[in-house]
Amino acid sequence: MQRTAIATDTNSGITQDEADSLGIFLLPMSFTVNGTNYREGIDITQEEFYKIIEKPGTRASTTQPSLAEISQLWDKALEKYAEVVYIPMSSGLSSSCQTAIGLSHTDNYEGRVYTVDNRRISVTQYQSVIDAKIMADRGMSAKYIYEELEKDADESSIYIMVNDLGFLKRGGRITAAAALIASVMNLKPVLQIQGDKLDAYSKCRGVASAKKSMLKAMENDLSGRFAKYCKHKRMALHIAYSDMPYSEVESWKNDTIEAFPGYDVHTAPLSLSIGCHIGPGSLAIACSKITI
Repeated sequence: MQRTAIATDTNSGITQDEADSLGIFLLPMSFTVNGTNYREGIDITQEEFYKIIEKPGTRASTTQPSLAEISQLWDKALEKYAEVVYIPMSSGLSSSCQTAIGLSHTDNYEGRVYTVDNRRISVTQYQSVIDAKIMADRGMSAKYIYEELEKDADESSIYIMVNDLGFLKRGGRITAAAALIASVMNLKPVLQIQGDKLDAYSKCRGVASAKKSMLKAMENDLSGRFAKYCKHKRMALHIAYSDMPYSEVESWKNDTIEAFPGYDVHTAPLSLSIGCHIGPGSLAIACSKITI
């Protein structure tokens, strides 16, 4: 029997095809659109999802994976592996992480499954999964991988430009008046995720201004709080997006490479769990410490 399996959820941005290629066990996250439940990458594609939610009056919300769904994923992994490292999205952004932690301490899984809460989501969560897989392939135990990832719990940063505040309004996160004012003034808010907190970072007039704000914020992070890791090439740089033309994604990637030469910029769409709340046309930049 092989030693350590790596498992995660689709909040990492990893698709089922990618998971199969990497040898990773993947839990599709669920969400509800107009009362119908979908599993990301199983029941609906990214393109289909955004076509639906762009229609006026559409309601979309995320739902937690059930204990049965998590157990099925772990049991499948434990058929071939002695241990499992499970890396869900940050506990500060969803209660699904705490649910999994509780389950991993039950008699069926205690000492066999380690649920990591290293406060990451999307492309930064992806980096944790890749690092964990490399460590597992090197023969490291689940407990060791778990401890190493949790040491780096706060060593990541994400900035997201929201293109259309109408989607935040639908979810009750801002008022209709605030969304209208932002639309009239062409305001593009930039949000930040630092560890387990989602906060406002800046309000910008237009996409170009928002991009400039995000690049400056990332420059400050890489030259400040993460400088010691950058010095030893221990930081990964990422960009992400929601339902954008290829040309716009490439433009954002080129802007990032120009601002930060020497980095291999990982690019991925934002998961649909995030897309439920911010809608299409959003851009993000992120960095995360490389654990290995």
